Amino acid sequence: MTGRQTAVVAGGGIAGLAAAVALTQVGWQVTVLERAPAFEEVGAGLGFTGNGMAALHALGLEEAVRTAGHLAPHAGYQDRSGRWLLRIPERRPDTQATTTVCGIHRRRLHATLRQAAEAAGAELVTGAEVTAVLPGTPGGEPAAAMWQTSTGEHTGEAGLVVAADGVRSTVRTQLFPDARPRYAGSTSWRAVISDTSFAGRLVEVWGPGTEFGALRVSDGEVYWYGEFVHPEGASFADELASARAHFSGWAPWIRGIVAATPASQLMRHDVYHLPGGCPRYVRGRVVIIGDAAHAMLPTIGQGAATALEDGVCVGRMIAAPVSGGGDLAAALAAFDQARRPRCRQLARQASMLARFGFELGDGWRQSARNALLRRVPAGPALKAGASITRWTPPIAGATLLI
Repeated sequence: MTGRQTAVVAGGGIAGLAAAVALTQVGWQVTVLERAPAFEEVGAGLGFTGNGMAALHALGLEEAVRTAGHLAPHAGYQDRSGRWLLRIPERRPDTQATTTVCGIHRRRLHATLRQAAEAAGAELVTGAEVTAVLPGTPGGEPAAAMWQTSTGEHTGEAGLVVAADGVRSTVRTQLFPDARPRYAGSTSWRAVISDTSFAGRLVEVWGPGTEFGALRVSDGEVYWYGEFVHPEGASFADELASARAHFSGWAPWIRGIVAATPASQLMRHDVYHLPGGCPRYVRGRVVIIGDAAHAMLPTIGQGAATALEDGVCVGRMIAAPVSGGGDLAAALAAFDQARRPRCRQLARQASMLARFGFELGDGWRQSARNALLRRVPAGPALKAGASITRWTPPIAGATLLI
């Protein structure tokens, strides 16, 4: 052993790899345990706002992600016929930071984070399913993680365990068994397709029981999603035919995107969230981040961005102070006090927007909501967006998030 501070990260997704990069940046020795047989993110596209870009800048990865993705403003909201409900002004310097969205294929973001973690010296272990943790005590016994591989059971001690193992987190379930994921009542089609004609700006569309969205993720690719209210665990004999039928009465540009989707590119997953979030983000020497801590509805597009924020804060609010001789218990408490209120607020906003948006039933409710939105100036929407996107990473070693 070298005497360096050590951390085990459970989960090699966006949150786990961001934390690994941030930890290695302040000199910690990091092992990432990923249960999948390879570090290959499964998924389609995603978009994240200025707070996610601020986190990437803190990790030294903003330019790499800009190159791998596509920056475009949020255009606003339409109804299912393609008529504008709320249009966000384009190219206003005072709103650019709030409205700009970085669209990127999830695999490219994941690959950028993985390469950065490897380059910084993190050990990445695949086929390693974390089965249990011993949380240890700050200032006392170390934490320990147990994991299973093809060669058997393994145990490793660490000064810190980062639980980034997703909405169905094994670590969270062990430490906070009452914090359980819940079906959101909706399922979502997603795809990345080849396209050069779509304008590129993020457009979100609300219809009864359904939300559609599309944004460019590269010069030649568009990501789209269609989330709709539906019973849990349902299956369709032909997913693509079902998607085309579902959107058959929607705006021509939406029908065109769905029609251009190859069956091989279409995926669908039920949506789960963690109502209220984890009651605490720390226990002993364990810190819980990403969807394991605060899986929220996707309506405000903050899943990836908050995972990146969490990763930065693990490095700057926990690892950096401890490396400088600070108290681990105090650093963990500061992390929890900073991250939990913000993520809970974002989760509440996501739930409110879902109820006001695609979860709204048909008939007079749609007409009333649409008429109201058409009378609302863009200013209040931009102000609400700014409360989400204008996030400043903490200074390394700080005990408060500014």
